[in-house]
Amino acid sequence: MTTHALWFTAPRAIEIRAVDDPEPGPGDLLVRTVWSGISAGTELLAYRGELNPSTERDTTLSALADGGFDYPFQYGYSCVGVVESGSLTGRTVFAFHPHQDRFVAGEDDVVVLPDDLDPRIGTLFPLVETALQLTLDAGPVLEDTVVVTGLGAIGLLTSLLLHRAGASVVAVEPEATRRERAHELGLHAVGPDEAPGEVPLLIETSGAPRALADGLALLAHEGTALVGSWYGTKPVPLPLGEHFHRRRLTIRSSQVSTIPFAAQGRWTNARRRVTARGLLSELPLKSLATTEFAFTDAADAFAAIDRGDPGILHTALRYIR
Repeated sequence: MTTHALWFTAPRAIEIRAVDDPEPGPGDLLVRTVWSGISAGTELLAYRGELNPSTERDTTLSALADGGFDYPFQYGYSCVGVVESGSLTGRTVFAFHPHQDRFVAGEDDVVVLPDDLDPRIGTLFPLVETALQLTLDAGPVLEDTVVVTGLGAIGLLTSLLLHRAGASVVAVEPEATRRERAHELGLHAVGPDEAPGEVPLLIETSGAPRALADGLALLAHEGTALVGSWYGTKPVPLPLGEHFHRRRLTIRSSQVSTIPFAAQGRWTNARRRVTARGLLSELPLKSLATTEFAFTDAADAFAAIDRGDPGILHTALRYIR
């Protein structure tokens, strides 16, 4: 059986190539992919060529640990499939693995999905985990006003989790259709001109450098801007003059690869993944799973995301045999 994988070959160019058939070793699982999700964040930067080629990949994920972003390369981290051989044969699992129709993963590297969960929803697992980490990094938010900029999938998920934690969330998004979707999910969403000021916390998830620059003006004295976006090679000019200096503002990053030192007494990667797995069944994820393409049409899928086609929140590739 021939195995096929997606390769990034140049900016805005991808190919489906035949690769060596995976050979499981002792303790490994052989997985047949049924869906793989496309990240509109880091993965779109990789597609556009907006990552420094020498940037290391996430070394905490075994399938991505080697190499950087020098073309050609494989990338992606959201495969859902059925185990064909190994200790979990027959189970549906999630794995942080690039787009590929059959792959090998260690038993400890997969998340076993609930039997009654739609496998397509499982491709949202890494986004749920990222939003969960953003919420943890936000700290106590009960009855605080929190502004979230950007209502892509990460922004919506973060807003939903902050709302569950008791925050008064104001989501800021220039696109009307995304604001409407947020309203349908019970969130308060406004345009950039309606964003409130004097807030203690702003969470930036839009991926647009301008959103962070404008967001600093919304913060109260000693307020914090928590940055979930990765801007890649795009320059991020910030107004760090009078208001930033006199108001003692803080800019802090959030990253899902590691647990912050201050939280390591309570949280581990394993605990966070168990929590994220439970959230797959609790959050209204079907409304985020907007778009699908056949694996063989992956080039069309990436082009649609890159263009910002209306209605796209999360795109997944469908594998058909």
